[in-house]
Amino acid sequence: MELMIHDLIFDQPDLTPPSDDDTIVETVTYFVTVARTGKQWTATAELPGGRTVQAQGASWTNVKSNVAQLIFDTLRDKPEVIGLHVSPADPEAKAALEAVIEARQARVLAEQAERDAVRHAVRLFTAQGWTTRDVGSVMRLSHQRISQILNEPSV
Repeated sequence: MELMIHDLIFDQPDLTPPSDDDTIVETVTYFVTVARTGKQWTATAELPGGRTVQAQGASWTNVKSNVAQLIFDTLRDKPEVIGLHVSPADPEAKAALEAVIEARQARVLAEQAERDAVRHAVRLFTAQGWTTRDVGSVMRLSHQRISQILNEPSV
């Protein structure tokens, strides 16, 4: 059972750096604050020229969609793609959400570092003549996972 816990990290995709072939789309990001007003959410966005737009919705998802549509309608096709940085208006709620986002980003980076370290160790150990079962035992992974790692293309 312990082997399975360590195996799960390989079910997540690797982080891939951007390549020269990636399409670059220019976006403009608008900062939106959202507050609960009664049973509704109210989103407020600052637009160029000091304009402000407000939208309401019954849920967080609904108000995000409504404010995005309102921004598009107000700007009349400029720009083609927008980004929204949506955060709670309440400073304590905003800080709590930012802490969750930072922790999730740190976890993703740590998981990638673990996958990279395991791949390096697996290749090193087998290059030194270790069997896949011995490598699996020391790494607390199944020998099948070790074979899978060895069959991956090296980066």
